[in-house]
Parts: sequence; structure tokens; C-alpha cells
Amino acid sequence: MRTEAVRRTTVAGLALAFGLTAAACGEDDRQAETETTPVVAATEAPEFASPTLDAIKRRGRLNCGVHEGLVGFAYTDNRGQWRGFDADFCRALAAAVLGNPNAVRFVPLNASQRFDALRGGRIDVLWRATSWTMSREVSEGIRFAGINYYDGQGFLVRRSLDLASAQELNGARVCVQRGTTSELNAADFFRARGIEYRPVVTTNEEAARTAYAREDCDAFSADISALAAARTLLTNPEQHAILPDVISKEPLGPAVKRGDESWTSIVRWTLNALVLAEELGVTAENAGQLAKESRAPQIRRLLGVEGHLGPTMGLSREWAKNAIEASGNYGEIFARNLGPDSSLDLARGLNAQWNARPGGLIYALPIR
Repeated sequence: MRTEAVRRTTVAGLALAFGLTAAACGEDDRQAETETTPVVAATEAPEFASPTLDAIKRRGRLNCGVHEGLVGFAYTDNRGQWRGFDADFCRALAAAVLGNPNAVRFVPLNASQRFDALRGGRIDVLWRATSWTMSREVSEGIRFAGINYYDGQGFLVRRSLDLASAQELNGARVCVQRGTTSELNAADFFRARGIEYRPVVTTNEEAARTAYAREDCDAFSADISALAAARTLLTNPEQHAILPDVISKEPLGPAVKRGDESWTSIVRWTLNALVLAEELGVTAENAGQLAKESRAPQIRRLLGVEGHLGPTMGLSREWAKNAIEASGNYGEIFARNLGPDSSLDLARGLNAQWNARPGGLIYALPIR
């Protein structure tokens, strides 16, 4: 009996000791947590400030990087004036930030120069039919502000070859531009299918087109929009066809230098303003009238009648209205340069508004 009593006392003592130790440890843990866990105080949002915008305002001009010469996108007319889809977006951005669509300096760049020009500060924005890829955003020191054209890579061939598909290009010579996604995509396409081909690598789009015209290659591979533009410049455009194969996704859009997120936002929201303007029926011609008469909240915010969206970005209240009046809404810019009012006569396709019939991928982020 005594032995059993001693055993019970020992067990009770151990349990008590364990409980006290656990309580002490818990207290120590809570104290350690209190001592090591930082207290995060409520903070205000950081100021929206852009060194790039400040520099643009000081010089009174936007430096916009564009293609050296691509019909429909960026090229000079017979009076030396820059025209095209990308050129119009440059003017719209200049109007948004400076109130003047003509306060823009166009800087023609080839594929190998474009990212160096951004990183080195030669240009404020690159609006040059450039595909948004992961490696470019991660490795090139740039940021993409949005997508203004959904494209894909294809092949331009002579009708006399009587080809129905790019898979029939076994042993063919294919012109591609050096340092572009076109060069890489073509290699992937043929390798994945076990098709032999001979790449003819050129320095730029003009050189590739010239080589194709000289018959130095059997096919020219690039973005389909670029092929459509190249075909218009050939001696007999009707003798050339773009094959139905689309071998890649090419989301084209404006790029800026990494490190100025406020400037990235300004470029992004200017693009979205032009897209939203088409959706809402706001055009270059009626923007002024709608600013005075429209009762629709979305239109009033877009045109600066309500809210202070422009000033929060360091711009005027009428930043979006200025951009729309400079070049028109997205649909107007497309029709004039790439669509039915142009020599390319490209269908909207994926570049139709999301709510069109049939619908596309063009979709404006909410401006509110």
C-alpha cells in the first residue's frame, strides 16, 4: 500500500512539474513572439510620382521608339510625316501627358536597338510592334504596359509554289529577322515536326522582304500583320499568299523602362482610355460634345467631367479626352491604319472589342 501511495505521489508530482514547465514555455513563447514580431502601423499609399513624366514635361516632348518603316504600323509618308497604328498611339500618349499630339519625337529603331534605347533613356516608350514575352520582361530590364494588337506568326510564299500549309516547306529556305521571336518560333515549329529547313537570317524586316523579293528564300516568316504589310510593297502583291498556319501567339504592346511604375501606369491607362472610348462610342469628333452633354457616368469620368483621375497621375483632368481627340478611339486608329480604310485591309479578328459580334480580346480595364 505504501509503495502504491508513493507511486501515485511521484506521478502527480511529475504531472505538476510538466504542467508548470509547459506553462512557463508557453509564456516564454508568447513573450518571444511579442518581442520578435514587428508591429506594422497603418500607412498611406505612396505618392504617385514619375521621374520619366517629370523629364518629359521639362523637355516638352515625348520620345517614342517606333519601327524603322513598317506599312500600317510606323512609316513616313511622302511628306516625311510619321503615320501608322503605333505612330497614332505615340501621338495619343503625347496628347495625354503634354496636351499636344505633335509634341512627340519619333525615334526609328531596329529589333536589336529597341531595348538598349529604352534602358539607355533615348526613348520614353517603345511602341514598335514588340511581343510581350516572359524572357523580355525578366531579362531585358523593361516592363510592358499592355497589349494593343493580338498577332501571330505566319509564312508568306509565292502562289506559284502551290503550297497549302507551312508543313509542306520541307527543305525550304525561310527568311527571318535576327533577334526576334520570329527567328525562335520558326526554329521551334520546324524542329517539333521534324521538318528540315534553311534559315536565312537578316538584320531587319526590310532586309528580309528584299531577300524574299530576290528569291533568296522560299518563304518569309514574321508576324502576320508584318507579312501583310510586306506584301503590299512587292512588285506583284497578288502573286503572293499568306499560308493559313498561325504558329505562335504574338501579343504586341508598348514597353517602358523598368523602375518607374508610375510611368508604366500612365502608358497603360492611356491605352485603356482609347479602348474604352470605342466601347462607349466616344470618338475624336464627338468627344468635346459628349464632355458637355453626356449624363453617362462612365463617359463623364473618361472625359474628365467627373472625378480627379488625371490629376492623381500628374496629368490634366482632360488627359483621356486629349488622347482621344488626337488620334481617335482604338477602333478609329485600327480602321485608318490596318483595317478597311487602309491598304492592309486586315479584319479585326482577335482585335475586336470583347462585346462585339463576333467578339475579340480587346477589353478595357475599368477607369473609375
